Amino acid sequence: MRLTEDLATTLRGEFGDRFQTGAALRQQHGATTTWLESQLPDAVVFPETAEEVAEIVRLCAGAGVAVIPFGAGSSLEGQVNAPFGGVSVDLTRMNRILAVNAGDMDVVVQPGVTRKQLNVHLRDTGLFFPLDPGADATLGGMAATRASGTTAVRYGTMRDAVLSLQAVMPDGSIIRSGGRARKSAAGYDLTRLLIGSEGTLGIITELTLRLQAIPEAVQALRCSFPTTASACEAVIAALQCALPLARMELLDAMTVRAVNAYSKLNLPEMPLLLVEMHGSPTGVAENAQAFCEIARQFGATVIDEARTPEERTKLWQARHDVFWAVCAMRPGAKGISTDVCVPVSRLAECIAAAENKVAETGLIAPIAGHVGDGNFHHLILVDPEDQAERAAASDYIGWLNDLAISLEGTCSGEHGIGQGKRRYLAREAGEALRFMAAIKRAVDPLGIMNPGKMLPE
Repeated sequence: MRLTEDLATTLRGEFGDRFQTGAALRQQHGATTTWLESQLPDAVVFPETAEEVAEIVRLCAGAGVAVIPFGAGSSLEGQVNAPFGGVSVDLTRMNRILAVNAGDMDVVVQPGVTRKQLNVHLRDTGLFFPLDPGADATLGGMAATRASGTTAVRYGTMRDAVLSLQAVMPDGSIIRSGGRARKSAAGYDLTRLLIGSEGTLGIITELTLRLQAIPEAVQALRCSFPTTASACEAVIAALQCALPLARMELLDAMTVRAVNAYSKLNLPEMPLLLVEMHGSPTGVAENAQAFCEIARQFGATVIDEARTPEERTKLWQARHDVFWAVCAMRPGAKGISTDVCVPVSRLAECIAAAENKVAETGLIAPIAGHVGDGNFHHLILVDPEDQAERAAASDYIGWLNDLAISLEGTCSGEHGIGQGKRRYLAREAGEALRFMAAIKRAVDPLGIMNPGKMLPE
């Protein structure tokens, strides 16, 4: 599936200096944020239209060469690696906002538009795009990995945000999976088949996204608890009381310590819940009061409000910088980021078991997570030269994934499968994996679309 000289010559002739084979650029497009080894593509090409993407795919299909879609490169499970070489298709130049339909509260964008770029563009319309995975990811990449983030407890994931899309399929065909209607009962749901497919079925070249009204009022709370278990119990109680929470984030004591040092904060170094409400001034005030009462029932000792937009921005930016804050705790270590998701009612049980297991192993593995929907993350710090430590981390990740699956959860609530979680998907999906493989073979019989990802060999 390696790039052939004939294909390289053809692509260079069609795309000029938008086709590159330099080592530094290839390294950038094969590098992973986390622990997986980098695997470089043979070349990188920068299309600017869906038709150009289709031409690249047709040429690669004709030569049997692998195609790897690339957005911001912020994925955590090796989704942009090129284990068989091939061509990395960098979609960042396809970054136009094509139409804002304020009356229908939707927007049409190219895949290289980032979430921050979109919200800057929308700020005078009274609308915003609410999904917030932390990194300023491209919207095409977010759709391909079925991303979510801090606001998923209220606004859902990319599965809920995408109305329809345009994609280039493995034979170079360009398809549309629907229109702008809010619902459809017409045919197979190709939109949701492609969302979360991680580039293994096609390359997304356009998205129609739902927007939300900017809330009239926003209120954020910081609540410190004696244990992570008590914080989780407060989460469960708040959701069972149907409080309309927009964000609910957990940081364990070690993560808080790292955030204080990295972001120059002075939060109590105890398990912390960050909570945000959206709505009317009266509504958010009442909901904040109700949450404070619940938090106190579960032992919250410090409850404070982020009162200004600047305070909220600083607080949420510190949450988004957790990866770098934790890595700074152990200079020279490599951060292994992993996530699982369980039913919210099993969250306290799962996190308590995870903490006990980490203590047994002696690993440094702080916890943070979007606990409003049962999703939490470990960032495990290991010495990359210490094989025993790496093996212990790998064993722990396997144990954690098995635990989540046994609790009727999933091996990934947010990061996706990529290369890193393929064997856990096999455990989770069971017999359904055979039908996933059948879809892959039917859609991509040559196996050129992001090979070596998601489905086990």
